[in-house]
Amino acid sequence: MSNKHQHSFQAEVAQLLHLVTHSLYSNKEIFLRELVSNASDACDKLRFEALNDPALYEGQPNLEVRVSFDKAARTLTIADNGIGMSQQEAIEHLGTIAKSGTKDFMSRLSGDQKATASEQGQLIGQFGVGFYSGFIVADRI
Repeated sequence: MSNKHQHSFQAEVAQLLHLVTHSLYSNKEIFLRELVSNASDACDKLRFEALNDPALYEGQPNLEVRVSFDKAARTLTIADNGIGMSQQEAIEHLGTIAKSGTKDFMSRLSGDQKATASEQGQLIGQFGVGFYSGFIVADRI
């Protein structure tokens, strides 16, 4: 079951998102890579958090990113079983350009955890613009 909430950006923010996404990305297809990398980061976030609290896996230790589409509805769904933003974080940050949940998460890691994540290069979305790439191809996200 999915909880859906609808929030609209103010007209000025919507125009800014359009400018940012179309200037950052020259190829429309890049949005898929960006959104999949966000899902991958959510899985990595769960993996790191579960080192201290294995119960976070909720009985599903296999982390995954799923991409599916509905041709008739003309929708593409990218889903993961990691840890993303909370509802409150989404409300606070989605209208903010370059606010990276990954970067915030990295700043909270301990020294050893941060070194491991950096060495492995596993956390990708540190610039806070990946989510907005979806606006290149979609009217609604």
